Amino acid sequence: MNDSRKVAVITGASQGIGAGLVEAYLNKGYRVVATSRSVKSNGNPDLLAIAGDIGDPATGPRVIEEALKQFGRVDTLVNNAGVFVASPFTKYTAEQYGDVVATNVDGFFHITQAAVEAMERQGHGHVVSITTTLVDQPTSKVPSVLASLTKGGIAAATKSLAVEYAARVIRVNAVSPGIIKTPMHAEETHEFLAGLHPVGRLGDVSDIVDAVLYLEGAQFVTGEILHVDGGQVAGH
Repeated sequence: MNDSRKVAVITGASQGIGAGLVEAYLNKGYRVVATSRSVKSNGNPDLLAIAGDIGDPATGPRVIEEALKQFGRVDTLVNNAGVFVASPFTKYTAEQYGDVVATNVDGFFHITQAAVEAMERQGHGHVVSITTTLVDQPTSKVPSVLASLTKGGIAAATKSLAVEYAARVIRVNAVSPGIIKTPMHAEETHEFLAGLHPVGRLGDVSDIVDAVLYLEGAQFVTGEILHVDGGQVAGH
């Protein structure tokens, strides 16, 4: 097999931002490994679909192993999978806590560890994670401590990994979105959610895809948390 073409692994790939990223990387000429609970193959030989729960510690390493077996390399990992639960702090259940931590933290850790190990062997790589601007600008209108706890941890880990692996030509960045128009948000909530952004609208999937692709090509950028949030991080 010709393994000279780059390969991107994308989690949470079946809808919303993840589906947009799969399409964008394929259009960019990458071969893509897409994973989520419900992802399905579409017959494209450049797309490997692997169904699995990223919160299961075995899923991430299996995805990277299958990527290497099928395509021979892993150039980019996009940690897009995430669970968001808005709730007053004292009303979170143990089940909600477990689900959010499993997907957002355990999922990030296990697949990133396996991907970085592969990138070390090949001598280069790039990790991009999707966080949230609620980490930097929480609001009482959307109480979401679990988002800050888990995605905030990923933002901190992004900088730590960027420094640890910079000399080994592995870049590590993150995109911090505002609220994006995806199936996650019911249409009747859009007006309220749009008002949380200084620009007065929701973001589009393409806004986040464009940011990830910018980081993909920005070879002198590592350890960056790129806010794509309609001005949320600046304040209200």
